[in-house]
Amino acid sequence: MSDLIETLRKTSRGEVSEQVALASRTSVRVGGAAKLLVRPRDPESLVATLGVLADAGVPWFTLGGGANTIIGDGGIDGAVIRIAPDFCSDEIEELGDGFTVTMGAGAPSGRFVSLVREQNGVGLASWASGIPGTVGGMVAMNAGTPSGSMADCLEAVEVATPDGLTWLGADKLKLSYRHCELPRGAILTRARCKIRRGSEAERAHEQRAVRLDLDKRRSSQPLTQPNSGSVFVNPLGNFAGRLIEAAGLKGARRGGAQISTKHANFIVNLGEATANDVVELILLAMRSVKNAASIELHPEVRLVGTFTPALPPELHAFHRLPVLLARTAAAPRKETNP
Repeated sequence: MSDLIETLRKTSRGEVSEQVALASRTSVRVGGAAKLLVRPRDPESLVATLGVLADAGVPWFTLGGGANTIIGDGGIDGAVIRIAPDFCSDEIEELGDGFTVTMGAGAPSGRFVSLVREQNGVGLASWASGIPGTVGGMVAMNAGTPSGSMADCLEAVEVATPDGLTWLGADKLKLSYRHCELPRGAILTRARCKIRRGSEAERAHEQRAVRLDLDKRRSSQPLTQPNSGSVFVNPLGNFAGRLIEAAGLKGARRGGAQISTKHANFIVNLGEATANDVVELILLAMRSVKNAASIELHPEVRLVGTFTPALPPELHAFHRLPVLLARTAAAPRKETNP
């Protein structure tokens, strides 16, 4: 292991640590440790790092801002890769009535919104303001609100594999409601979005709408408590929170976790919660809503790593494990932007 760590330090040109606690790196603050944590300096270093891991037979998982992610109490047996906020420089390219903005996957979502606002862009802040996490997470979850989503502006993404860097058009990602399909084992490094510039009146109107939306979220969501964001996607024509509340589960507790008394589609950490506590509440909500309303709820959160006890069959489809891939090419390559 010491030889592998030394090699990773050289190839990643960044931080490499062993047995790193992950709970503090997620928004709900639960979960075990990562066997390895690697923070490559830039996209090229990431490609080299993935090559080393592939050759060593070490699986990896990428962790962004930790929103919408629940790490199992048994942690992650493999390498967790973190994309730093300064992983890539921000780029602005002028278009006729707007511009494209390219940002690294590790850039905070708030910085994305601020940069677009500085360029007098409209259409993003109306749905993205207040969404936690990173640009990469926004793409991976096709984050959004009823006002819009990442799919509305996403033009292309760059991904890394052990074989190199490749740009993919947004049409290749099968974007849908809270869903995005990246190539298996690929790690998102950059995202390019097309933004329209708006008039002063449009920008003022959007900012008023943003303030109203943020005020509504503060009053109706448990933003001051550790949570993983919306736990379930909304069923067609309904709302997960409404269904969970109707099943009488608002305020229900398991250990140190609780279905929020403010919004039933949020599970909060009261201070000493474990991942298993959170999973028990997820299952309670799924089973209760199915019994009461004959509606199946599907988790929006990612369940990652080793859970003890093991996850039941209902959650297998939402479970993520580290990915193990081999090289398929002789040398890294970088393809031209689409």
